[in-house]
Amino acid sequence: MNKTDRQLAIILELQRMTLLRAEDLAATFETSVRTIYRDIGALCEAGVPIIGAPGQGYCLVEGYFLPPVSFTAEEAVTLLLGMDFIEQQFDAAYRSKASSSRGKLEVILPEAVRKEADKVRAGMRLITGGALRNGRRAEELALLRQAIVEERTIYFRYEGRAPGANGERITSREADPYGMVFVRGAWMLIAYCHLRRELRHFLLTRMKDIELLDAVFSRPSDFNLQTYAPPDDRNTLVRVLFRQELALKVKEYNYYYADMMEDTAEGLLVTLRVRKPEEVLHWVLGWGEGAVILSPDSLRIRAREEIESMLKRY
Repeated sequence: MNKTDRQLAIILELQRMTLLRAEDLAATFETSVRTIYRDIGALCEAGVPIIGAPGQGYCLVEGYFLPPVSFTAEEAVTLLLGMDFIEQQFDAAYRSKASSSRGKLEVILPEAVRKEADKVRAGMRLITGGALRNGRRAEELALLRQAIVEERTIYFRYEGRAPGANGERITSREADPYGMVFVRGAWMLIAYCHLRRELRHFLLTRMKDIELLDAVFSRPSDFNLQTYAPPDDRNTLVRVLFRQELALKVKEYNYYYADMMEDTAEGLLVTLRVRKPEEVLHWVLGWGEGAVILSPDSLRIRAREEIESMLKRY
């Protein structure tokens, strides 16, 4: 690594870490401590605001940020698409930040790169579905984001299916929000539920009357939203046979519960893996007479009852 690259890398390391000793930097870049001293001195002379704390190490003045040296057209398009997503799925505060970031990015791009990026982006469009056009939903997302950052307990009413019934029921909940996940076009809250005394998932579209409480909590040190994966307790298999002319549409649907699909002489055989068979009842019925439930028998009976109830309404 030459001197210029190393000095740039030192700045990036200092931006990433709060405090670094010369010995740490020397080990990282496989050079001597004396060389690091010279590099730090050269950077200071060039105007980089580095503070040296005797016996502790070096740090950058708070707020200093090294702008990117350059972007390729593909890198610029990647960032612009990310801003498109934020403008579609985040609240007003972040939509505003995305818009201003877009302007800054377009300003620093060289003209040739900007034109190439515009050409690539003209042939690409991001449509995430379920955009936050509802002002109330956007406010709720902002409130949940605040609760996650400040580690504050929330209160809300949650609409869910009543056990053993066709209707819905609403329960009052208090929960400690750990993070938000965007799944299949919808925001989902990962939170410790005080009522169930365990980690639960809550769809934002089913949450009502969200309030930020004064109570605070501490997120478990071993919880990492980026690596979190809920236990898969879908242990019941449902087998459904689709008419051959529906096979392509069923495959394109990419249904969450679909575990295996097999083309047969009779049609497309789909095996669904669920917690409760009733979870997929309305999806199967939505395909009309083009889908036949093969097993389990309990779901076949439940489907027949639903169809008979529908007939009474027509």
